[in-house]
Amino acid sequence: MIVQMTVRHFLERASLVYPDRIAVIDEPDQPAQPWEPITYRQMAAKARSQAATLDELGIDVGARVAIMTQNSARQLVSFFGVSGWGRVLVPINFRLAPAEVKYIVEHSGAEVLMLDPELAHMAEHVDCKHVFILGEDDDKIWASTAAPREWEADENATATINYTSGTTARPKGVQMTHRNLWMNAVVFGWHSGVNDNDVYLHTLPQFHCNSWGQVYTATGMGAKHVILRQVDGAEILRRIQEHGVTYLCGAPAVIAMVLEAAKDWDGDIPGAGNLRCIIAGAPPPTRTIMRVREELGWEFIQIYGLTETAPVITINRMRTEWEEFDPEEQARLLGRAGAPVIGASFHIDDEGEILVQSNTVLESYWENPEASAQALADGWFHTGDGGTFEDGYLTIADRKKDVIVTGGENVSSIEVEDALSLHPAVREVAVIGVPDDKWGELVTALVVVDGDVTGDELIAHTRTLLAGYKCPKRIEFRDELARTATGKLQKFKLREEFWQGRDRLVN
Repeated sequence: MIVQMTVRHFLERASLVYPDRIAVIDEPDQPAQPWEPITYRQMAAKARSQAATLDELGIDVGARVAIMTQNSARQLVSFFGVSGWGRVLVPINFRLAPAEVKYIVEHSGAEVLMLDPELAHMAEHVDCKHVFILGEDDDKIWASTAAPREWEADENATATINYTSGTTARPKGVQMTHRNLWMNAVVFGWHSGVNDNDVYLHTLPQFHCNSWGQVYTATGMGAKHVILRQVDGAEILRRIQEHGVTYLCGAPAVIAMVLEAAKDWDGDIPGAGNLRCIIAGAPPPTRTIMRVREELGWEFIQIYGLTETAPVITINRMRTEWEEFDPEEQARLLGRAGAPVIGASFHIDDEGEILVQSNTVLESYWENPEASAQALADGWFHTGDGGTFEDGYLTIADRKKDVIVTGGENVSSIEVEDALSLHPAVREVAVIGVPDDKWGELVTALVVVDGDVTGDELIAHTRTLLAGYKCPKRIEFRDELARTATGKLQKFKLREEFWQGRDRLVN
């Protein structure tokens, strides 16, 4: 027997097994009226109502529905209300600039756009058939009492399109099928031990790889979702204490915020001995891992993955075989990207690039056959990352593609270079990532200019074109930039001075 895997399974199980259990504690401090705590029965009813509304609007199966908001209960429900009945959810990074949002809405062909009240101005920049403001238009999104039209389930249908910064100036739409997301949610949950006693804190943006799949994993196991809109170290500790949080996910920058806040925390650290923090985005320093385990008393888990892999393809947790080692050696071992999860296979090619096979690898890039063929050449997904695979563990050594990971977000160096090159005083520019203790990597621009211009002026210029997190935080002026005989920038040479003395060229 073959039963088609769909994301609706996760909510259906929760509403059947845990109908009266609180499913979601919404963010209390947000521009829209927060939802009261809802049960899994109520969450499923809201998803059905949203699907029925899309029926009434004439939004067909396979049509794209975009949403742009910071973490919220409304967005969490939309992962099921949209994809659960055959449409495609397009979660958009709430930090993006209007031009970037316009491109994504147009490129995806979204017929519906739901916006956070603080982002209502984005409606002026996009051409979309139906635009709703979350909170203000709830009675238009979740008011239908009709039963949604049934969808003939297809696990190979696209469930979400997640736009990611890559090595091109334009973001690529990663097509995730229901099968991709189902497998990621189940495998991730298995390896990380998610169960019905868990309380999950949404420190990770929901738009980012669908919260690494935790919108599905936590739901399917009947765990409680605690929504956090704005990441803040002290507030994370307060939410953990208030709601009994047992696990969270995030970039190393999130953990850095918590460690800083813990210095001023009065009393025992919340979650000590009971909380699992799952980290990805960049390998944290050994010292940081030690501090998480010793100062916070949290279990440290590291994963490696990409938006294109849904994302989890490795996991690194403490093993009984390591108990005889001292804390520093244990932390060093935990600093590796991890061992392959069930169903994932690795190959390191002759150039040192990490190639992956997994049931969670993307179907293709939306409307981009050339990039799809390149990424999936020879039956392997080409990650663009360099590394080694020894003793069953993957270690990231270098980033082959020119992507800067800052605060857990990908930034295309080419995109930033394009923005800077539009300034009339800029003759040449190279954008690289340099190590930074807080953000992992700092977006840094090396520029050759004609005329008088300050670094602050160049940064201000990029802010008119790019999301704030993509803009360079550091400008260095140079007389020339290292290039090959054919004129190609030699970024490895430009990076050398900033990365000297480090074993790995990622931070």
